[in-house]
Amino acid sequence: MRDDIPELQKRIYGGDAQAFKELYDCFCTPLLQLALAIIHNREMAEEIVADVFIAIWKKKEGLYQASNLKWYLYAATRNIALNYLRKYSSKKTLQLDEAYLLEYEINPEVQLISNEMMQHINKAINELPPQCRLIFKLVKEDGLKYREVAILLNISIKTVENQVGIALKKLTKMKAFLITTLPGNQ
Repeated sequence: MRDDIPELQKRIYGGDAQAFKELYDCFCTPLLQLALAIIHNREMAEEIVADVFIAIWKKKEGLYQASNLKWYLYAATRNIALNYLRKYSSKKTLQLDEAYLLEYEINPEVQLISNEMMQHINKAINELPPQCRLIFKLVKEDGLKYREVAILLNISIKTVENQVGIALKKLTKMKAFLITTLPGNQ
């Protein structure tokens, strides 16, 4: 995630199409994953994300009012996805445990981790329960605060804390196992 979102926000407010493209490039994939987790249909999820960015560009003059653009993008994606669910689905509620998520890949901060280790870590993340995986991704990869994730998913902050803790324990165990078993680490 980028650190210069407020600067992009100012540039978009001023009509800078390049800044808008940079914002799209930065948030398209994570927003698509969120929409897919809610809607379970790739075409509709892509349409939802497109709708979010179209709305951002059309309402760019009011963009200065958004105090946290990243949060605004996630909330807008969630709201539009839930509207699609109400409109196109006979389901009235969403069970996050049934949510389909894209194969999760983390962006390693340290490039020294071997491909084999990354495959094992990704496998461990993919084996997390769907709600735990979604919460972990929103917090650790997308950088949302626990409170923001709780509001976004309509769950308690304590649930977010617990799910992140579960994911981290599982990944810590996987890391310890990998350190002792991968070639060159003995």
